[in-house]
Amino acid sequence: MNAAWLPLTTLATSMLAAVAIFVLPEEARRWRTGINLLAAVSKIVLVVLMVGRVAEGYEDTFSFQIVEGVDFVLRADALGVMFAGLSSLLWLCTTVYAIGYLEHAANRKRFFGFFSLCVASTLGIALSGNLFTFLIFYEMLTLSTYPLVVHSGTAKALAAGRVYLRYTLTGGVVLLLGVVLLYSLTGDHSFASERGLSPYLADHRGLLTLIFVLLVGGLAVKAAMVPLHGWLPRAMVAPAPVSALLHAVAVVKAGAFGILRVIYDLYGIELSVELGVTTALAIAASITIIYGSLRAIAQQELKPRLAFSTISQVSYVILGVSLFGPFGTIGALAHLLHQGLMKVTLFFCAGNYAEELGIHRINEMDGAGKRMPLTSLAFTVGALGMIGLPPIAGFITKWDLGIGAVQAEMYWVVAVLVASSTLNAIYFLPILHRLWFRQGPDHGVGAWPNEQRLGRLETHGWLLWPAVFTALASLGAGLLAGLPFSPLDWATRVAVGEYLP
Repeated sequence: MNAAWLPLTTLATSMLAAVAIFVLPEEARRWRTGINLLAAVSKIVLVVLMVGRVAEGYEDTFSFQIVEGVDFVLRADALGVMFAGLSSLLWLCTTVYAIGYLEHAANRKRFFGFFSLCVASTLGIALSGNLFTFLIFYEMLTLSTYPLVVHSGTAKALAAGRVYLRYTLTGGVVLLLGVVLLYSLTGDHSFASERGLSPYLADHRGLLTLIFVLLVGGLAVKAAMVPLHGWLPRAMVAPAPVSALLHAVAVVKAGAFGILRVIYDLYGIELSVELGVTTALAIAASITIIYGSLRAIAQQELKPRLAFSTISQVSYVILGVSLFGPFGTIGALAHLLHQGLMKVTLFFCAGNYAEELGIHRINEMDGAGKRMPLTSLAFTVGALGMIGLPPIAGFITKWDLGIGAVQAEMYWVVAVLVASSTLNAIYFLPILHRLWFRQGPDHGVGAWPNEQRLGRLETHGWLLWPAVFTALASLGAGLLAGLPFSPLDWATRVAVGEYLP
């Protein structure tokens, strides 16, 4: 039985929350907080229901015709529900964090309204049943994220917003061109179409390759692949909750998720290999991984270092997709989840250091582990996970990707993974050394740039507990990877059920 209401209602929770927040007056802080939390919790409940339905073999679909041949389709399949689950969980965490972070800030109404629209766009991308629906929410994500990037209203923020729009709108146009060419060739733009694109290979090999380049090229902008990454470091002028949203919940994940859809649900991995595009994509992803890590080493401010780390880490997903084999597929899908948990932890912690102590530069972090031990422990978990040390979640995916590279006989990918982990250690371990082993103000050496004393704990509870929770989730995803419905287990279910022979 088709429960069409389920994906529609899941999407509607964020949309209705956005409308309600925009209607409320700026001063209605408690109402706004209640709506945000109610919508976030409701969405998680609905996603859990969809997980149960998918586990039972159902794919609930809602659709209606826009014009002849063009349908708006929401479908709760295994891959979409996996991404929706990540987005929903991290939305709740980021909502709690943002409430504390923006407690005394201006324009909270505008922020939370567009924040909800941004999450609605991400859920729409996750549950899109065809390219037309995907494109609607993909562009909606661009437009709803822009006000968050420029939230502070400074000249630097506005300049970053203009760069963001130039990149993402151009990427959207390229994606649209690919969608139009695909539809003109096949008359179909559905994900997981029964016909597939293989029947067109003999007569339209060049056109299929061109369409692939356009689709992936448009998506690669949001995935921040080199050389299309320039918008992401500039967007770090945004508040910490927005940075977390960009890096772990919405924008870069939407790009990577879209590439997953193109390869697995439009072209199919066999056709992609036949066209020879997967090797080129693996090379592009590897270049991005190494370049992002090298640039991260050179950054002296914390958030830009984390931004270049994201550029590197998200391309692990794309690299895994490019490996023809089960472990590469599982590693790519699992890293989509694991990287989100670890990266949101790091940005929460970066925001805590900035808000509580005024720390923005890495050389200001000496001794912060004593002053903010829980935040620093959470940061340590996230950083070690990014390096790939067991038992944190990052180790699981790097291990699977390494096995996948050997299976695909792409041994040079193993060298890329080893080099990347080494570079990760080079730019993360000095930060951990400063946190735990350098003497700082709480040891009687110097002073913090701008200490606030926001709460009875090391900082405000609304800022502290989301970081602690996501750090524990990152650790649990590694320690408990073998349990049912763990991120690795769900990634394996998706891979085995939908993409592996």
